[in-house]
Formats: sequence, C-alpha cells, structure tokens
Amino acid sequence: MKCRMCEGRRLFEFLDLGSTPPADEFKTAEQLRQPDTYYPLQVWMCEDCGLAQLGYVVAPEILYQNDYPYESSTTQAGRDHWAGFAGSVVSELGLEPDQLVVDIGSNVGVLLEAFKSNGMRVHGVDPAPNIVEKAVERGIDTTCAFFGADSAREIVAAKGRASVITGTNVFAHIDDLASFAEAVVLLLDDDGALIIEAPYFANLVADTEYDTIYHEHLSYISVRPVVKFFRRFDMEVFDVQRMEIHGGSLRIFVGRTGRRPVSPEVERLLAEEEESGLHDRETLSTFASAVRQNRQDLLALLHGLKIEGKTVVGLSAPAKGMTLLNYCRLGKQVLDFVTEKSPLKIGRFTPGGHIPVVPDEELLRVQPDFALLLAWNFADEIMCNLDEYRRRGGRFIIPIPTPRIVD
Repeated sequence: MKCRMCEGRRLFEFLDLGSTPPADEFKTAEQLRQPDTYYPLQVWMCEDCGLAQLGYVVAPEILYQNDYPYESSTTQAGRDHWAGFAGSVVSELGLEPDQLVVDIGSNVGVLLEAFKSNGMRVHGVDPAPNIVEKAVERGIDTTCAFFGADSAREIVAAKGRASVITGTNVFAHIDDLASFAEAVVLLLDDDGALIIEAPYFANLVADTEYDTIYHEHLSYISVRPVVKFFRRFDMEVFDVQRMEIHGGSLRIFVGRTGRRPVSPEVERLLAEEEESGLHDRETLSTFASAVRQNRQDLLALLHGLKIEGKTVVGLSAPAKGMTLLNYCRLGKQVLDFVTEKSPLKIGRFTPGGHIPVVPDEELLRVQPDFALLLAWNFADEIMCNLDEYRRRGGRFIIPIPTPRIVD
C-alpha cells in the first residue's frame, strides 16, 4: 500500500471498524433477497506526510453509479451553508459577473444555484445519473462523469477556463488524486482558485467522530498532507478556514504558486497540528480506544433501555449513521425503524442491518420513547423541527462524541 498523496509506503493502521456494506447502499424489499457485500473499513496513517486514508478502496462505480441516494439539499442548515459559501467566495476572491464556477461532485446543484444567484456562470460534474437528472431539471448544466482530464477539456472547450473550481465533500472521495490535480491544472484559470471542503481530521480525532469514516471517504484531511501534495503540481494552499458543518470541516483554498498572498492561517494550523500530535501513533491509539469505548457505552445505553421495555428508533439515515449502526451491530432488534425525509431512501432498508426506512411523519404517529439521532451534526435543527415529539414525552439520544440522552 502507498499513500494517496505523497506515494510514500510507511503507513500504519490505527483504526479497524470491521467490514461493512457501502454506507449508501439502501436496498429495496426485492433486493433484500440478495446477499450483502461487506468491504474492509480500516484507516491507516502515512508517517511521511500525515494523510489518514482507508486501506481498501471500493470501486467508485459501485458507490456512485447504482441508484445513488444522497441529495445535498436535505437540511436547511446545509442549504444555508452553501448559500453562505458562494457569497463569501465571490466577495473574498473579488469575482466579477459571468466568471465560470465549476463544481466537482455537484450533486443536485445546490451550491451552483447559489453561485448562479451571485451572477456567476456555472457548470457541474457528477457521476450519478439519477442525481445529474435532478440537477439538470433545476437548470444547472451538469456533465455526468467522473471528473478528470477528459471532462476538464470538454468544459474548457465549451465554456472556457474556470475562475473557481469547488469540491465540497468530494476531494476526500477520490482515489487517484494526482489525476484529479492534473485535471484541475487544465481547467483552472491562471489566477483561479480550487476550493476544497472536507471534514477536518483534527475534529474527527478530538470528538471521536468515527462515523465520518465510510467507504466513500477514502482520505481524512488535515492541512499538512494537503500543503505537501499540491506543491507537486506547482500549486500552493493560500488560505484555510475552519467551518462548523459536519462536525467540523476545513475549507482549503489552492491556487497556482505565487499568484495570491498566503494567509498566516495556513502556518498557524500547521503548527497547531504539529503541537497537538495529530498524526502521531500515541494520539491515534488514544482515539481508537475512545472509539471502542463509545461503542461499549452506546450499546450499554440502548440495551438498558430495551430491557426496561422502552421503544427506540433511529432518526434520519445519513451515510455516517450507517457506519455507526454497522460498527455497533445495531439492527432491528434494537431500532424499530429509521425515519428519513429523503424520498430516495424512504421505503428501503439500511445497509447491513436491514432496518426499514420510513417517512419522518412516522415518529409522531408511533411516538417511540427514544430517538437515536444519527445525523447528530444537524442535531439542533432536527430537534427544533421535532419539538412536538419532545413535548409528547419523546427523548433524543445523541451518540457522538459520548452517548447521552437529551430531554
């Protein structure tokens, strides 16, 4: 095995979450007759550059091109985040009307809609046919493909080079990062910026966010390996911003070397990672112990409630929740059902545990005693929306970083 960024071979495994099905493989009732396919889910650290990465890579065609069920517009907090993202980028980079913004892994086009409302020309690239169809219906020009040199050249030929390329929660999904960077170089204007947003590995470790780990997320991003990686392509990280979304994320700005002043925040975060020992064996061993303890505590809490005769359901069905359910071996014997607002998942069954996914309205109709909040990163919004459930006596369980009951 070699590092996805620096190609070094000095890696060590620090976390083993067993084997799980793909986190977005929600099956229909008919598909339940077919066996589940489980893939190893172990995380390794590169001692040369500091990248955390999965040891096993599931083919992207399996993950993204078979009835992909994720839509980026599901929560209000998410929509607000994308709107703020577009507005701040236009302002901070001084973009002029009609400059081209390309979003890689553009999903249904929520971020590009926000850039469009700010006067930009936009184009998306996404490999999931069912999702691209929805984006086109919303008026977002979208290429159905995995991003690479071919799609980059096609966009340049049709629309010119991009002033901004965004990759929100997609850079960490890519196996061949060198080819990705080469395609960015082809597509990006000389003074343009690539903007990557991904969950921050420092938050994952500090707050025991192990459910962020699943097969789509091949890399777990920190500043140190990204800075080193882009130097290979005559590019540099010129700014880094910490964001609250998804339990703590990084927004990384990359441009051609010497084109923009480098923010002191880059060096500050590099120093902070070094001082905290983020990439060290001891730190990661402590994290792995915390993950095992979380599973033990959550199982004790849930099994205790079931022994008392309490009813428990899952609340929302994000990919991260499927890692938690499968790692903790939580199935229909503990959770009666999982609620969801996305029509792409309702009526299906969770990967591995085959828990039925029902509409959110079932929570109030059934009124279970407890709801395990799987999308804990949007806990405030979800609990606010379900205040009626709470008024009727329902209680929430938040599993990360420490399992706890919220009245």
